[in-house]
Amino acid sequence: MIRVLALVLPSLLLAGCFSQQPVPAVDRNSTAQSRAAIAAQPSGPGYYTVKRGDTLYRIALDNGQAYTDIAAWNNIVNPSSIREGQVLRIAPPGPVENGGSVVAKPIDSGAGIESRSLDQPAASSPVISHGGSIKREPRVGKEPYSDEAYARLSSTGEAAAKPAETRVETKPDPATAVPPVASGPDDVPWLWPTAGKLVAPYSEAGNKGLDFAGKAGDPVLAAGDGKVVYAGAGLRGYGELVIVKHNATFLSAYAHNRKILVKEGQQVSRGQKIAEMGNTDADSVKLHFEIRKQGKPVDPAQYLPKR
Repeated sequence: MIRVLALVLPSLLLAGCFSQQPVPAVDRNSTAQSRAAIAAQPSGPGYYTVKRGDTLYRIALDNGQAYTDIAAWNNIVNPSSIREGQVLRIAPPGPVENGGSVVAKPIDSGAGIESRSLDQPAASSPVISHGGSIKREPRVGKEPYSDEAYARLSSTGEAAAKPAETRVETKPDPATAVPPVASGPDDVPWLWPTAGKLVAPYSEAGNKGLDFAGKAGDPVLAAGDGKVVYAGAGLRGYGELVIVKHNATFLSAYAHNRKILVKEGQQVSRGQKIAEMGNTDADSVKLHFEIRKQGKPVDPAQYLPKR
């Protein structure tokens, strides 16, 4: 019996050794590369990290940009291909001046230097021209004394001694003066987008614009000159939507249209009919109108003229 155990026991031990699973190896190089890739992603002002549920259209609207521009800045071919965690440039790339090279500018040499011998008498004060050359003032000519010369010099001195005649400028009456019109480079002469009745005002906590009632097919007008940067139904809650970019500061949005009459990239004029009122993605026929400043909703009533 002992001999049998002596023969079987080593075999069992060897089998147990061969049946153990190998220890998994950790690829430390790949881990380091992934950390380096995350650290290399740009961040800060001008960049946005995509969150779950984001669309390129929504990101563009919230940042006051055209989605086509953001796609171009990030080499995006399909607007639907963005993914959670992706970092997008949302501001125009800044120009690199002179490719980073140093530009050497000549130093102004200042006044010119006159060369003359030591025994030569000093001339009158030189006048330095803009080109750097020396010009001398005309010397006073000598002439023999005579009564005519004395009278001529005396009359010249009296004329120079007379004070200059002062003119009194008449200022307009402040009451009748027309005050200047204050307008900044990005100000827009806004126009009401519809003649419909205002049924819902702006609210920071809820309504991000103005809601107007109307009939299906009522004209929707561009509130200012600009370029159509979006026309479609890709933003949830807006239905058939038109977005016009007026300048680097202001956008305007027109939602729930029945029919869109303009195309992306088209220039539109203030008062131009761009859509027909409808009820797409809404419970009734209405126009939802927004003004966005740097991508942030503002109260349109503060910018539209008084009715």
